[in-house]
Amino acid sequence: MGSGNNISCPAPMKATSNGVFQHENPLDYALPLLILQICLVVTFTRFLAFLFRPLRQPRVIAEIIGGILLGPSAIGRNEKFLNAVFPAKSITVLDTLANIGLLFFLFLVGHELDMRAIRRTGHKALGIALCGITVPFVLGIGTSIALRATVSKDAELFPFLVFMGVALSITAFPVLARILAELKLLTTDVGRIAMSAAAVNDVAAWILLALAIALSGSHASPFVPLWVLLCGAAFVIFVVFAIRPLLVAMANRSLEGEPVKEVYICITLTLVLACSFVTDTIGIHSLFGAFVVGTVMPKEGSFAGVLTERIEDLVSGLFMPLYFVSSGLKTNVATIKGGLSWAMLMLVIFNACFGKIIGTTVVSLLFKVPSREALALGFLMNTKGLVELIVLNIGRDLKVLNDQAFAICVVMALFTTFITTPIVMAIYKPARRGAPYKHKTIQRDPDTELRLLACFHNTRNIPSLINLIECSRGTGRKGKLCIYATHLMELSERSSAITMVHKAHKNGMPFCNKKRDGKDQMIIAFQAYEKLSSVSVRPMTVISGLNSIHEDICTTAHRKRAAMIILPFHKHQRVDGSMESLGHSFQEMNQLVLCHAPCSVGIFVDRGLGGTSQVQASDVSYKIVVPFFGGRDDREALCYGMRMAEHPGIFLTVLKFVSPPGTSLAFGVEVSSKKYRKTMDMVDVNDYDDKDDELWSEFLSACNNNTKETMKYEEKLVESKADIETALKEMHRCNLILVGRMPPVAPLGSKSDCPELGPVGSFVASSDFSTVTSVMVIQQYNPSTDVHPLVMEEFDSPDICQIHQGVNNAV
Repeated sequence: MGSGNNISCPAPMKATSNGVFQHENPLDYALPLLILQICLVVTFTRFLAFLFRPLRQPRVIAEIIGGILLGPSAIGRNEKFLNAVFPAKSITVLDTLANIGLLFFLFLVGHELDMRAIRRTGHKALGIALCGITVPFVLGIGTSIALRATVSKDAELFPFLVFMGVALSITAFPVLARILAELKLLTTDVGRIAMSAAAVNDVAAWILLALAIALSGSHASPFVPLWVLLCGAAFVIFVVFAIRPLLVAMANRSLEGEPVKEVYICITLTLVLACSFVTDTIGIHSLFGAFVVGTVMPKEGSFAGVLTERIEDLVSGLFMPLYFVSSGLKTNVATIKGGLSWAMLMLVIFNACFGKIIGTTVVSLLFKVPSREALALGFLMNTKGLVELIVLNIGRDLKVLNDQAFAICVVMALFTTFITTPIVMAIYKPARRGAPYKHKTIQRDPDTELRLLACFHNTRNIPSLINLIECSRGTGRKGKLCIYATHLMELSERSSAITMVHKAHKNGMPFCNKKRDGKDQMIIAFQAYEKLSSVSVRPMTVISGLNSIHEDICTTAHRKRAAMIILPFHKHQRVDGSMESLGHSFQEMNQLVLCHAPCSVGIFVDRGLGGTSQVQASDVSYKIVVPFFGGRDDREALCYGMRMAEHPGIFLTVLKFVSPPGTSLAFGVEVSSKKYRKTMDMVDVNDYDDKDDELWSEFLSACNNNTKETMKYEEKLVESKADIETALKEMHRCNLILVGRMPPVAPLGSKSDCPELGPVGSFVASSDFSTVTSVMVIQQYNPSTDVHPLVMEEFDSPDICQIHQGVNNAV
């Protein structure tokens, strides 16, 4: 008994040590040991998340596996490591800190749940949710009977039945949201149904869990569970009618554009902890208090946004991995031994998958959901993850689940979540389809509306982008200008990113949000510009992972019938004039857009076009240069320059480069050779001559009709690359250079690490060329190379198909 007491009640640890020079081991003291544990856990789980990234797995998978590996199942089998880093006397401190983080995480989960949306859930999603709970819950009860007869003989009957039912029937709403967002299914029919059903499922599962907790434990009176449930219901009513008005009042007093008062944040966090204390006192787990407060928290406004940002990074970055390790230290997969235990594991996994997948699929088919979508829904609703782990840990803490049953259920949760992403990707990939459209380039009938998809990452590019738009409006033309100002956001594990996705525009892919409420600081400048000009500006937000955001950009451009996509260059200019990269992922995004774009593309190298603020239309005075070598891309750049030249404040100079008779501008370099194929992706050069001459004649005519003399041209006879470089350097003080991406010319300057800019663009975009001249590198849409489109164009009739084919041939 004595040794047992020593194991269960280790001597308390002192908080801090006096250091190794005082002959004290820091690992014998609570604070330095906790710091080491946090550093180890975060580093290890992030490393695993990096390894699992190619498998498109949510980070929660890496954290669960990391917790198990650090526990007695793997690395923790080494007793020296376990006793040094995770000794038994430190577990109480670790658990306490992890559970405090869990309280605030459950607050964020509740905040993500929109109860109004759940009330508006259609009969289809409601039916799928109820069936997706009922079938696996019944199978869970059957499974619990088999487990109780084998590996959990001492478990109390009713609590064990309910806990196993909940464990098999729950769907992890936060994890499902991230999987759907990662797979770009969140705004599809499948995604909407899955999210609505998962939200209903989540609420029902928490109610069932409250019932399971109320039934568990040793009760002196049979009325104790009833009192617990009644007090829990009274607590929910109190939160709705007493605490929610206080939260709403604080949200209403937090005005947009003004800092949120620190006292409001303090009051809210204290309320979360106080409500957690109340539910723990009642006899329901403290998590319920935090979850209920999150559900009644106002979802919109600056108060909600600031509160979420203050909490989520600390909670998801530091505290939640601790919870997974805390859980992993209790999980010993080695307890699953013997044929009977493995048979029980297979039974639990089969029943969990069968109940969720078959139950959801069958009821979806009854609601006339297509078979492939119905099967995808089944696998999506089978997502477990964190919420499942919380349920299992509560069951273990309440002695409802023993070590073996707990390990079996953890492995089941891990397996069902791990298979979700690859299987859904295999069975369901929604086809992006769209109607064909004609105007996919700048070079077209001048009387038609010009639509540009202008992308930006942050506020740094906005002034220059607006000044570029002002230059592009072509005031002399009948055709108007429509700009889709698109804020590109990286989808992360942060709750706020998911919350933004929830507010997304529901009309198909990708996650676009028409921000017209004036609350997004990113697009206020665009809205102000729209009011002062005749340009139609439509702000949107695209939220996606950087590895696949090019798909969203291209599909958005097709859906909006854009003639050009304007992308920010992956480098920005520092104060000293040098270029600093934002990361390889941004460069790769631009390269993928160039490959798959359904229209022309412009990469904008911003060096402060117009300065750091928006320039009024009457104050515009820019010098723009177009180097013209010939070819498809140069023709597009010249057409864009001709449109800009119609603005009264634009002075356009076109440099036409001509080589001596019998030679080419490639100067001996075979432009189609393998050496230059990546940067000189050329088609037949000789095919360009007639179209180049035709456009040049049109430009000369425009120059002759230009009474204000804002357009001029120079012909440059060049005999070497050095001549071209010299001619371009004479223009290094202009405001903007428009250059084709792939003209028939040899690469200029030194070797470039930016093949997406082409041979000339790389030279003029380098810091050695200029620190004040912005550059736009333009690639014209080429239907002959558009062999793998991201959007399949559908035609209503063969006649339309023939017309569209004729248009493509004419471009």
